[in-house]
Amino acid sequence: MGFDFASKIKEIESHYQGIEALLSQPDVVKDIARYQRYLKDLKKIEPIVKTYKRLESIKREMEESQMLLNDPEQDICNLAREEIDRLKAEEEVLSHQLKVMLLPKDPNDDKNILLEIRAGTGGEEAALFAQDLFRMYTRYAERRGWSTEILSSNETGLGGFKEVILLVAGEGAYSRLKYEAGVHRVQRVPETESQGRIHTSAVTVAILPEAEEVDVDIKPEELRIDIFRASGHGGQHVNTTDSAVRITHLPTGIVVTCQDERSQHKNKAKAMKVLRSRLLELMQREQQNKVSQERRQMVGSGDRSERIRTYNFPQGRVTDHRIGLTLYQLEEVLQGELDLILDPLITYFQTEAIKNLSMN
Repeated sequence: MGFDFASKIKEIESHYQGIEALLSQPDVVKDIARYQRYLKDLKKIEPIVKTYKRLESIKREMEESQMLLNDPEQDICNLAREEIDRLKAEEEVLSHQLKVMLLPKDPNDDKNILLEIRAGTGGEEAALFAQDLFRMYTRYAERRGWSTEILSSNETGLGGFKEVILLVAGEGAYSRLKYEAGVHRVQRVPETESQGRIHTSAVTVAILPEAEEVDVDIKPEELRIDIFRASGHGGQHVNTTDSAVRITHLPTGIVVTCQDERSQHKNKAKAMKVLRSRLLELMQREQQNKVSQERRQMVGSGDRSERIRTYNFPQGRVTDHRIGLTLYQLEEVLQGELDLILDPLITYFQTEAIKNLSMN
């Protein structure tokens, strides 16, 4: 039996009316903390109730317009048809929005993220493309008003990244970027290529929800912490003190290294932030493995080895293979206009989630 959207809406509407009644009671009005709590609950479900009420209003308007289709005046019939078409289009949009609002919430959606970019096959060219993706995501974050902080980086001599881990903080960071996890492929002529041949390289992106201390319990005896001297590429920026930190989580074997800061304490704090997030992701992945494949796909935890997108420089083309989307706006996307891809992606995955929920 599928998810009963109608019953869920009726339940929410009844709850909404109950809160409205409570907010008008004198004893609740006097209790500021209680009043604020109820008001917060009301605002949380208000968009659902408003959307539902508008849909009910559309149904009534459509019934009225249907009656006018039999009017002897042709102009009135034509106006009624136009009105019915407009209302049907609005109804379709609002019905989808309402179903999205009723989807079970991904517990990570409100979290900040750790965005990990790693150069894969392709050597220096892959590292340079990792730098391009790093720039794309930081510019996108700027457009959304999010803050970014580099937690760890491993640069190459030509300015690329073997690996970079970025903390992205802001409303909706995880919910919008969670679908970026996977293999990003680039096709272009490297600057070092004298024959003008197109090379194919790959970069892996991982999106981890930021873990708070309360999310993951890490015991001190589970950690091995090594302190060593940081080193820069090509002998540059070499730290003269033992400030780099490597933390090994013994039960899982997860290793995190941080050497960007000159302070050992800051490096340790950043490394612990990365470790907590990797452990949280591991825990959640193990939980998700116990449920159906459809559910795992719905929350966006697909196989990271899967190639999700290709950036073709000679053709100025970017293709997302999961939804068959091809845009000839590569430059705009790399400049941070990522919503060109993310909006269709999110719509697709929400639609799939609604289908899966209706079938389960």
